[in-house]
Amino acid sequence: MRTDPAVDPATAWAEDVEAGRVLAGPHIRAAARRHLVDLADGGKRGLHWDRAAAQRALDFFPKVLRLNGGQFDGRAFTLDPSQVFRVGSLFGWRNADGLRRFRRFYDEEGKGNGKSPLLAGIGLYGLCVDPEPAAEVYAGASSRDQAMVLFRDAVAMVNQSPALARKVKTLGVDPVWELIYRGKRGDRRFFKPISADRRKSGPRPHFALLDEVHEHRDRSMVDMMEAGFKFRREPLLAMATNAGNDVGSICHEEHTHAINVATEGAAGNVVDDRTFAFVCSLDEDDEWESDPVCWGKANPLLGVTITREWLAGQVNLARMMPGKRNDVARLHFCEWTYAMKAAISREAWMRCVGDVDPDALTEAGYPCFGGLDLSRVRDFTAFTLVWVLDQTPDHYRFASATWFWTPRDTLAERSKTDGPPYEAWVREGAIEAVAGNRISYRWAAEALAELNARYHPQEIGCDQYGLDNLRDHLADIGADLPMTIHPQGFQKHVLHKSDPQSSDDAGEIYLWMPDSINKFEAAIYDQRITVQKNPMMNHCAASTVYAENRTGHRMFDKAKAVGRIDGMVSAAMAIGIASCRDEVQQPSVYEERGVLVL
Repeated sequence: MRTDPAVDPATAWAEDVEAGRVLAGPHIRAAARRHLVDLADGGKRGLHWDRAAAQRALDFFPKVLRLNGGQFDGRAFTLDPSQVFRVGSLFGWRNADGLRRFRRFYDEEGKGNGKSPLLAGIGLYGLCVDPEPAAEVYAGASSRDQAMVLFRDAVAMVNQSPALARKVKTLGVDPVWELIYRGKRGDRRFFKPISADRRKSGPRPHFALLDEVHEHRDRSMVDMMEAGFKFRREPLLAMATNAGNDVGSICHEEHTHAINVATEGAAGNVVDDRTFAFVCSLDEDDEWESDPVCWGKANPLLGVTITREWLAGQVNLARMMPGKRNDVARLHFCEWTYAMKAAISREAWMRCVGDVDPDALTEAGYPCFGGLDLSRVRDFTAFTLVWVLDQTPDHYRFASATWFWTPRDTLAERSKTDGPPYEAWVREGAIEAVAGNRISYRWAAEALAELNARYHPQEIGCDQYGLDNLRDHLADIGADLPMTIHPQGFQKHVLHKSDPQSSDDAGEIYLWMPDSINKFEAAIYDQRITVQKNPMMNHCAASTVYAENRTGHRMFDKAKAVGRIDGMVSAAMAIGIASCRDEVQQPSVYEERGVLVL
């Protein structure tokens, strides 16, 4: 039975998301599911859903607060249902001791969806309603100008509200630089801006509101605020942001943690019971440039604070002006544009992702080739098989599947370091976690032998690294795999020479990474390859960058990659060896008809 929105609007919204009645992206679906899972099982951990406490906070917004600016000037702050879920969750979930459960809130959504006003309203609630003696509320950002954006929203709300204007004193004139409120016990409470470039030591925040976290240069502001929480009973760090473009930033670290919290929580696993995550995003197969239906996933207030017509104009600019595409993707569709440094565009890649059935392809008799990128003990090993569906020269069509293996014991720590939710991907079957803290060559040999017996690849391209060791273990178990060296650098490995007596490079057929990359990339952009659905493989594609030598040839640059790229390396090797081996088997046109003399 559906919860009555008049009785429990936050839970009703979560149920609507779960049932598909509300459009939402994957991480918001996970957040909604986490809420419902905790309603069912949270009591075992001492959690309690206090509807009355949630409703008190929800009532504060429309009854006390007024918005400012443009068409919203003077209107009551009526929360959107997605905001009801956020505010209700923050103030409704309680621990066994009756204190609030959530001490951290990460909110990532498209620009123009009311992040700053929502934080300002939460800050005013902490200033005026929360029973915290001498409460200190801070609006923090990387610069004072940015901190003032959020703080000015709070000041305007005070000035617009008859209830607050009588009770909250403003210090400063154009600009106001502090709000003062006297609690029921006469204690002095304040709300002020603070910035990383002018921060002072010693704040004891009750609420710390950090806006545009993607612009923070480091985590000093976050750490300073949380260091002051030790003096408070129910502190709250609330962070709001657009997506960023730096995988090494504090924002990406918080973004990744928030996704892990929601994803694991939806599965009934506790990663961090004190963080509430609301991360808007598109699904992997959504294409915002051509499908307006998906826009609301990244913009929960679409049609309220921003219009479809306006957003369509931004999308049209991105189409007409390629230089604007990354900004539009990041600001309005929550796409982390570290991919702008990557070799393969997300749109081109996702058009190639689909369903691949390795068993059916093998049964149908399509030629199969492999690529193996061996790990360095505690990393990922990637093994790709490619089936050649059409061998027409220059128009090869492929289907590929990639297997990923990694040590289980170090997986959680590497997920924190790297960012992706590896443990969730293991549960989904996208990665196989191998027991222990390393992958032994013996284990790899047995896994490869099993796949070889099942799919019968004609040739497997392998890097020289670790190959002799692997071959020894294959010999020990009586397996003979058709492995060929495929260098990962700029070196060439000659497969065939039409004239063995020739001392030059004429007539050579060889494997080398620049050629394999070119063929792999061409297959992607021409949509001549179907890549088996796998979030780890999508991560590899989004992380890939190239190194280029003086002659313009490219190779994979693992050192500068923004994430793991092992799957792209193994796939390129498989494509390269599939194409080269076919060239060897096909006689030269000159051998068939001789050289034409014009």
